Amino acid sequence: MNRVACRVLSLLALSLPSSAAPTDRAAQERAVLDRDVPGLLAEYKIPGVSIAQIENGRLAFAVAYGTQSDGVPATTKTLYNIASLTKPISAEVVLRLVSEGTFTLDDPLDAVWSDPDLAGDERRKLLTPRIGLSHQTGFPNWRRKQPLAFTFTPGTAVSYSGEGYEYVARFAEKKTGVGFEALAERLVFKPLHMAQTAYTDRPWFAGRIATPTSADGRAIAYTANTKYFASDLIHTTPTDYAKFVVGVMRDEGLTKAIAAERRRVQGNTKEQECKTEKRRAACADDVGFGLGWEVNRFGDTTILHHGGRDEGVATYVVADVTRGDATILFTNSDNGLNLLLPLLERLGADARFVAYMRSAL
Repeated sequence: MNRVACRVLSLLALSLPSSAAPTDRAAQERAVLDRDVPGLLAEYKIPGVSIAQIENGRLAFAVAYGTQSDGVPATTKTLYNIASLTKPISAEVVLRLVSEGTFTLDDPLDAVWSDPDLAGDERRKLLTPRIGLSHQTGFPNWRRKQPLAFTFTPGTAVSYSGEGYEYVARFAEKKTGVGFEALAERLVFKPLHMAQTAYTDRPWFAGRIATPTSADGRAIAYTANTKYFASDLIHTTPTDYAKFVVGVMRDEGLTKAIAAERRRVQGNTKEQECKTEKRRAACADDVGFGLGWEVNRFGDTTILHHGGRDEGVATYVVADVTRGDATILFTNSDNGLNLLLPLLERLGADARFVAYMRSAL
């Protein structure tokens, strides 16, 4: 996609949400959402949803429907636990450190820090930031109450792992001598003007949290998060996350080489993702994990996407970085991802990607 040549204009565009006049396309899309989303919420028993739409590399609109909690309407200022959509932000912190020259994608993590659970396993020396951010560590998703251990040799297979992100974050802290939240504030939140985003509980969360709800509509109490996780539990608004996605589209804060690394598949999953005949017929040319994102390439079109699921919440982002369009979906329901395909179809997402996602159903 074309890059914005002037950084000043780039920053101004990042801070222009609903104050900019909507385009005809955006106005038409808003009208369709106003018409259809309330019915979709009722159909799928979803209390509330907030949506941000990026078009041509800038925020076109942000809207909210339903309720954030019983009797409280959802708004564009409602805060959602975005679950694993935390991972692209944490990866961005690491990539900006790499772009600053603090370390490389292929530096051994063991040279700076190693988990005590792995002290007797020489395979720990194979771990790098690249392997951690592309789900090739060999760690389980979570260690739970078990010691951390490898399920395969790092770099030889792909398996989704939140533990891998926690491991790389610890490395970044040890390497810099700075806490990970402070690194995120300096490298991502402040440059992108993300003032409504935090890894841990803040006073300004009060009265703004979207209450998680189960599939049958049961409210799940919010528990304040006092410890950061690099892989989970950031709270933010769709408008703030849109600023982040625009920054990703424009490769803000990254060298050209590192930006190119983020947009390519690092851990190929095409064989395992496209096993069935139905799935193969819709499969992308490239499928796998990049650095913080899942990556699909259809010809010359690259799409970065990622979802998030925790108890009572479901979120998703689809970013067509070639065209400069993206859809951000935050819901406070276990049923929330039922909205994804209907929204993508109504908002004009790449038909090949929609068919690929639908083939998994």
